[in-house]
Amino acid sequence: MIDQSLSRRDFVKVTSIAGGGIMLGFSLLTDAEPTAHAGTAFSPNAYVSIDANGLVTLMSPNPEIGQGVKTALPMILAEELDVQWDKVAVEMAPLDPRFGNQMAGGSGAVRQRFLPIRNAGATARVMLISAAAQQWAASEDDCYAENAFVIHKPSGKKLGYGELSSKAALLPVPASVKLKDPKDFKIIGTRVHNIDNHKIITGQPLYGIDTRREGMLFAVSARPPAFGKTLKSFDDTETRKVTGVKNVVKAGNVVAVLATSTWAAKKGRDVLKVVWEDTGKLESTADHNLAFTDFINKKADTPSRNDGDVDAALAAGTKVIEAVYDVPALSHANMEPLNFFADVRDGKVELYGPTQVPANLRSSVARALNVPQETITLSMPRQGGGFGRKLQPDNGVEAALISQAAKVPVQMLWMREDDMQGDFYRPATAFKYRATIGPDNAIAAWHVSGAVLAAANGRGNATIPNGFPAASIPNFRSDNHGLPSNIQTGPWRAPTSNAACFADESFLDELAHEMKKDPIALHLELIDKAKKQPVGKPGYDPDKLKSVVDLVAEMSGWGKKKAPNVYQGFATHFSFATYAAHVAEVTKKADGTLRVTKVYCAVNCGRVINQSGAENQVEGAIVDGLSHALFSKVTFNKGAVEQTNFHTYKFLRMKDAPIEVIVKFVPSEDAPTGLGEPGLPPMAPAVGNAIFAATGKRYRKLPFELGKV
Repeated sequence: MIDQSLSRRDFVKVTSIAGGGIMLGFSLLTDAEPTAHAGTAFSPNAYVSIDANGLVTLMSPNPEIGQGVKTALPMILAEELDVQWDKVAVEMAPLDPRFGNQMAGGSGAVRQRFLPIRNAGATARVMLISAAAQQWAASEDDCYAENAFVIHKPSGKKLGYGELSSKAALLPVPASVKLKDPKDFKIIGTRVHNIDNHKIITGQPLYGIDTRREGMLFAVSARPPAFGKTLKSFDDTETRKVTGVKNVVKAGNVVAVLATSTWAAKKGRDVLKVVWEDTGKLESTADHNLAFTDFINKKADTPSRNDGDVDAALAAGTKVIEAVYDVPALSHANMEPLNFFADVRDGKVELYGPTQVPANLRSSVARALNVPQETITLSMPRQGGGFGRKLQPDNGVEAALISQAAKVPVQMLWMREDDMQGDFYRPATAFKYRATIGPDNAIAAWHVSGAVLAAANGRGNATIPNGFPAASIPNFRSDNHGLPSNIQTGPWRAPTSNAACFADESFLDELAHEMKKDPIALHLELIDKAKKQPVGKPGYDPDKLKSVVDLVAEMSGWGKKKAPNVYQGFATHFSFATYAAHVAEVTKKADGTLRVTKVYCAVNCGRVINQSGAENQVEGAIVDGLSHALFSKVTFNKGAVEQTNFHTYKFLRMKDAPIEVIVKFVPSEDAPTGLGEPGLPPMAPAVGNAIFAATGKRYRKLPFELGKV
């Protein structure tokens, strides 16, 4: 058995609940495993309740944005509590200081809460056993829990959790408990359907866009058509003539049309006359690219990593291999358009809608409205994707400002064109690599200089200085440059990794062919050096990286003869404490064009909680990564986005999707690590390397646009 200590202070209260029952509040303070991408540790409080009927309820404090936490977290609880899966209910928790940091991002919810929730479930189980033993005047050693009952082994007597809940609530919380031995797990590691599946496929109201309240109006706003423009004036004469339009209000830098339906609000906005004035630089992608070219051809004042002497090694090399890679800006383009409900009246603020950062959104609304945070209540629905977009609080702030100005409850909705122009984009990046091969046919020097579209302060990293292949090359330098910009940028699924992995793994493939080495063999050679003779400290675990490389090579039959016109490409990456390796297969069709037909993926993410959910996350990341590798880009012209909707911002279609995606997980006893993002970064380089295998040509600029290859 695993002995895990749980102090009394980890439990904030043990109280009886209405109707007779037990409620356990537990601290979720935990430290993330230190890694290159480890973020700040979570420290929320959450509550488990067991009612008199034996129903176990978990208040889930993390926003459900499609990553499956609303299913995975209760699975962990049910495992340690020893209850049947159908005896667990889950409710989304409102924003409440008792829950601590309630955010969704960084692939962190399950990995941060795994042990604390296990402790909470095990402690509840121990207390229920104690309550039963007292009622029977028996030894606790003669009692055990199973399927929401406590059973007395000698007599076979049993009591349900519901029958014991009130008595258990009066007991002292044990100072320490024993967790289940993983070999006894019955729920963790199995396949469990997403608990909202039925509601989703039957169209039940789950999302913020479904919100309806008495007296509510629908709001659609006119917002700046370009970065660098602000509102000067507007004329709403024609708008107020549109049937259904009830009001027009200014809210910050937007003009909102309020109506009895979203369509009426949109039609009213269409005839609204707005004058925008230039108050900032109107930037274009062409200008960014020129600046990037200047940046990547010089060193940073301070390198992000500097092992050995790169300049000397490059100068001594008989041949320097150079390559430049370009990665475009991207929109999050969530399928659920941005929306939020707000009711600002009578000194109170009620908010309800999609956000990944509820606490930040509430504080932002408080500042915007100039009201105390204590007057604001915030609840969250299930969300139709996030991918980092909803780490920004602007949708909630806009809805609150509109409601305050109009003095009515509002459902604010962005049109797709609004979302495309008003996003916080994945920043465009550029990379220049220089490397030389030594007389021993090993990489002697590696220099990467990266430039990224950054915030107004010019801060930002394009490269991952401590990621692979750092620590495996004797002379290694990583430089970063940030281009100041008034264009909004922000986290996008697997931030930094989504671009840097493409460049790193593509250039490694180039070097492998230059050295006449198999690409996977080169990776294994470098991984072995990072383990046995590291140059500086690696920001990754060589053994875990090797585990996914070995597994995906075996899965894909790497190096073995393939069917005619089938070609493979490989890439691997470490992010969010998880290791992923991909082999992409492309098939050359009769007309010479290419299609990605199969993808193999190996993942080392610690213990898998929900096999079905884990596969879903990785498969989704692969399809998402492929979509953006092949089709998607955002470009700017004088501050305006040129891709206004899905007719110009291209997404993967069914006909372009892989015929088969095969995912396997490296068996592990380690605690779970991140899973929502790590499957995406290796996709673009794996495909690019497969394209090279098929055509002999390098495509160093995303998107690939296979139809043109």
